[in-house]
Amino acid sequence: MSALGATPTIGFAHVAYRFGERFAARNTGMPFIEIRSREELAARIGEIDVLVVSGFWDNALAATAGRLSFIQSISAGVDQYDQNILWACGIRLASAAGGNANAVSEHAIGLILAISRRIGEARDNQARKFWRGMQGDFAMREDELGGKTLAVVGLGRIGGRVARLAKAFGMHVVGLKRAPSTGAEGADEVHAIAKLHEVLPRADHVALCCPLTPETQGLIGAAEFALMKPTAYLVNVARGKVVREAELIAALNAGRIKGAALDCVEEEPLPPLSPLWAMPNVIITPHTGGETCAYEDNILDFLMENLGRLQRGEEALLNQVV
Repeated sequence: MSALGATPTIGFAHVAYRFGERFAARNTGMPFIEIRSREELAARIGEIDVLVVSGFWDNALAATAGRLSFIQSISAGVDQYDQNILWACGIRLASAAGGNANAVSEHAIGLILAISRRIGEARDNQARKFWRGMQGDFAMREDELGGKTLAVVGLGRIGGRVARLAKAFGMHVVGLKRAPSTGAEGADEVHAIAKLHEVLPRADHVALCCPLTPETQGLIGAAEFALMKPTAYLVNVARGKVVREAELIAALNAGRIKGAALDCVEEEPLPPLSPLWAMPNVIITPHTGGETCAYEDNILDFLMENLGRLQRGEEALLNQVV
């Protein structure tokens, strides 16, 4: 594949992020287009040499993207890109792995704290101007994290930091990863994903931090909920399809687990008729785990590094996928 020219046209395609503003502040001299809708991206894809995108991407765009040579994904996950199509069209792809590791890991810990300390209930009571009294019922009382066991499924950049942060709260952390020999990343124990069913009965909290792959799709379902403690919580900052949502709802309704904190769901936005909205033992955040005031600059750091490599004719990219 040929080297990238000195002044490629960059396309920033996102509904809200302010990439253009932050890119202009770097004074690169490179022209750029800021795109705010799928329709606008489809109309202007032929003008773009380098595309910074995530949710707006449609694999059909590759056929009309005559100038496009590189996609810098805004997201760490790249399941929306058909890698065979990109390769056939000569389009390189790099992920944003690590760009939101701090934000997502902190969000996961925030969800664990929120569901343990019943922060969602307190916020609901605030809206009602209701001052709840002290609780005699242990099942209704706030809990603490010290001494509890956290299972972290996926021990990469995000999961590894979740493990290290959880240790600061005195939790016992059991990590599960595809290749446990590559390191514990701060966990007290590390096991292969294949050991999931052995670990689940021990866990007070299960945090999903893994990428969506054929191996992890539907990883958590009825069989897994049946193994969990009835006092355990599920936290998902991975992808919605890692969990079989109908089976999660059934487990929550039956009291097979105590609650769930979800930053991602199978269908996003979550449909208004989903029973998850009204469940008192569920906290939902709208896939905002990765959002941070530093996000644009984090992604632009990846972009600039990869632009430099492409302009020098280097083959290897930072976070290379294709």
